[in-house]
Amino acid sequence: MKSVQTIGVIGGGQLGRMFALDAKRMGYHVITLDPQQHSPCGQVADEQIVASYDDLAAIDELGRRSDVVTYEFENIAIESVRYLERHSYRVTPSSHVLEVTQNRLAEKRLARECGLPTAEFVPIRAPEDLAEAVRTVGFPAVLKTVLGGYDGKGQWRVESTREAEAALAAASAAELIFERLIPLRKELSVIATRDSHDRSVAYPVAENTHDRGILAMTIAPARVDPSIAAEAREMAATIGRRLAIVGTYCVELFLSSNDELLVNEIAPRPHNSGHYTIDVTQCSQYEQQVRAICDLPLSPPRMLSNAIMMNILGDGRGDRLDGVPELLSDPAIVLHVYGKRHAVARRKMGHFTMLVDGPIDEAAIERARTALAKLHWEA
Repeated sequence: MKSVQTIGVIGGGQLGRMFALDAKRMGYHVITLDPQQHSPCGQVADEQIVASYDDLAAIDELGRRSDVVTYEFENIAIESVRYLERHSYRVTPSSHVLEVTQNRLAEKRLARECGLPTAEFVPIRAPEDLAEAVRTVGFPAVLKTVLGGYDGKGQWRVESTREAEAALAAASAAELIFERLIPLRKELSVIATRDSHDRSVAYPVAENTHDRGILAMTIAPARVDPSIAAEAREMAATIGRRLAIVGTYCVELFLSSNDELLVNEIAPRPHNSGHYTIDVTQCSQYEQQVRAICDLPLSPPRMLSNAIMMNILGDGRGDRLDGVPELLSDPAIVLHVYGKRHAVARRKMGHFTMLVDGPIDEAAIERARTALAKLHWEA
């Protein structure tokens, strides 16, 4: 395999930014493609191609100038990845991985094919499918768009036929999945990396708290029984092998009230719930991605500290982050700001990781929440 000198990244967001920082630290040249000039990844990459994700001329340029191409989020044009494959450019993960992970129905079906449980679900392709969904799945339920949803977008919690009909109308004829709402004990995630030789590593299972569909807090390691953590890691490994993913990926899981693990979603790239790995492991999820796609040895993760990661969201009131000196008065906190120009409401603008000695208890969580409250946006 030809050695890699230049890595191409489709997507210029914060995941690409953190990936590029690790790649450049390891000596690689990074080119990103994103329609937004001066994107978060473009600010730290060596070069940025300013073009849309479906601009095949620009995609071809990225492929020609890169030894390997990857992508930093899955809501990109799948035809662009297929184009790279057809023209023998090296790209990973593959278009097959993207095809499955872009589609909530395909994700659920793949999990079931692997023998892994999911919430009960049925597709909704037309209004007349709703009656059968209500009969077989029942309420409460969640209606989700099959394509394009993220951070809680394209989702409606419904507890009656009337609410479900209103959600169908709001979805504007998009294909939907009608999914049973699971009584949850916790929401968990596993960050794993697999290479082209079927070697894989996994980080400790993380515990996640969401606010209206957007990740608010991650606790690592998750406060669960070791047997549950081991089962979650094995489920992630099974999915990685089945998809033949090369790179870092995330499997999001539900832990039900009766301690059953259910597959929720699959992300074929580094994940928000793995940001903490930058600060408390010897090899972050982003470095593992570099290692996997550049055919370097993977590094078995080792936690140097426990961690609480808090997302910093915009509120639409201003674009200047205030309160940073107060936040950093706590020496256990490491701040990451993504370089986005406008802090629109509920936009992910940054995060911080709080290093925690010993088990994470409610006092530590309250300390992290108090720290987050010190930050605010000014015009």
